[in-house]
Amino acid sequence: MAKKTVLPDARVSPRFAGVATFCRFPLPEQVAPENAPADWAVYGAPFDGGVTYRPGARFGPRAVREASQYVKPHHLEHGVTLTETLSIVDAGDAPVAPYSCRETQDLIAQWAAEGRPGCDESTKMLAVGGDHSIALANMRAAWRRHGSPAGGLAVIHFDSHIDTVDTIWGETHQHGSVFRRAFEEGVADPTRMVSIGIKGPLNRADDLNFAIDAGVRIITHTDWRADGPDRLRDFLSEIAAARAYISFDIDAVDPAYAPGTGTPSVGGFTSAEALTILRSLAGVNVVGADVVEVLPDRDPAGVTALLAAHIVFEILCLDAVRRAGS
Repeated sequence: MAKKTVLPDARVSPRFAGVATFCRFPLPEQVAPENAPADWAVYGAPFDGGVTYRPGARFGPRAVREASQYVKPHHLEHGVTLTETLSIVDAGDAPVAPYSCRETQDLIAQWAAEGRPGCDESTKMLAVGGDHSIALANMRAAWRRHGSPAGGLAVIHFDSHIDTVDTIWGETHQHGSVFRRAFEEGVADPTRMVSIGIKGPLNRADDLNFAIDAGVRIITHTDWRADGPDRLRDFLSEIAAARAYISFDIDAVDPAYAPGTGTPSVGGFTSAEALTILRSLAGVNVVGADVVEVLPDRDPAGVTALLAAHIVFEILCLDAVRRAGS
């Protein structure tokens, strides 16, 4: 029998009342024994010391928690009720070292890889950032928690930027280098990685060369309009049941729909398109994920945080669909 997540009844306890947790998921100490250990732990990673343009994503987890109060548990298209299939908790925020990218990555990776209260080694971790540099830490934790597969995890990456630059301002662990470092550490497999939505002008013509040479499949936003869905289906067929990690940088979405981000890039996906692409991943064996780069100060109506909250929901539902069909 599947474990469940017990949510407050929204028709008894208003969504605008009580302590805000991600999607109103319970805290670990509130999980009944029959629903423990949790299948997923969602946690905040409030760090933006790795940004190369506008700071402020350190406040992203709080904003996404607040916006997520109106996320409901039944997925209309997938036909699954998330809370009837998975036990999910809000595990709080990971520790950070605000002046150090590397120290923060080490702290988060250790914290996320250890057994959290109400969780064990089988629990999957979804990190809400924070800037994209925190993804390296959560990938490390996913890799350690789920068997350290040879060659690293498969990766499905949504972004305007490829994030495989070597060094910026002398820093090798900022948000533009996250996947290059992940390849070097062996936690991600570049030959089983796809980057979706890459767009915009580059600093140099060869900025993509490292990723291409390493074997990363790149589907630019322009590519997506042509044959992107077919190329993504081919990629998913190749990775089959491989353990996969999803990394979603909110700037993959056009700033008209997601203005609250530090490195906006125009000409991207609509919010509806982003959700549709995520839904097309049904069947992927997701073992970890992150949603990053929400900057509340640039999000006056809260639409970016609300979208990020729904992306969290969509990713969790992918695992619910897989389990319901197994």
